[in-house]
Amino acid sequence: MAEIKAFGRWSTEGIKVNDAGLADYVTMKSPAVPRTGARYAKQRFYKSRVFIVERLMNKLMVPGHRGKKHKLTSYPMSGKANKAYDLVEDAFTIIEQRTKENPIKVFAEALQNAAPREEIVSIEYGGARYPKAVDCAPQRRVDFALKHMIQGAYSKRFNTKKSMVDALADEILAAHSKSAASTAIAKKLEIERQADASR
Repeated sequence: MAEIKAFGRWSTEGIKVNDAGLADYVTMKSPAVPRTGARYAKQRFYKSRVFIVERLMNKLMVPGHRGKKHKLTSYPMSGKANKAYDLVEDAFTIIEQRTKENPIKVFAEALQNAAPREEIVSIEYGGARYPKAVDCAPQRRVDFALKHMIQGAYSKRFNTKKSMVDALADEILAAHSKSAASTAIAKKLEIERQADASR
């Protein structure tokens, strides 16, 4: 059986997730069309069975908001799957041109770099609340990394002449190189720093 390539262009064969904690939660098998429509929703951990690029596209359509300023993160996206599909394909094309590598592999490595290992929960003891460091669950790590990448890209293109395609490509490339210019990397370091101080 012939291999199905992502966007009909990029192979996912041989791309491995080196982070053992995330290996079972990042799916690299590409469907013919990355739009499953929550077909796996009745299964436990169904999100983890969805192609990771499709999860990126889903986050693009509903990226959420920060500080009740929804337009800062989701203004250009109206929930149209075709628009998200084209945006991701164009961003991956830019990544391929800049790195001369498979953009799916670059994205997978960026995702692993941006996934936080610890986070903070608030516990109440004697009427007072205290922060406590806890390990971050694997699926939650992937969710955090995707969310911070998308929010970082949207905030960088807000009120600028930079297109969303360029902003997304820059964010993924910065996360891939572990640069502090990446919002996802900066958020990860901030979360882990706070968790380290709350031990």
